[in-house]
Amino acid sequence: MTRRTALVAAAELLTWWAGLALLWLVFISTVDTLERIVGAGVAAVGALVARAGRRAVTWR
Repeated sequence: MTRRTALVAAAELLTWWAGLALLWLVFISTVDTLERIVGAGVAAVGALVARAGRRAVTWR
């Protein structure tokens, strides 16, 4: 994996994570520390799954 490929992958994961974390915060009713921790973790897992799914569809 080249440095550019790693940066593109990291940027994609960060973008997915930010979008999913924001969506989590929009859907919950109370924002406390535990909700932020759970949301960040769930968003990280979702970002990994989203990237893997996208790569599976566009793999050549």
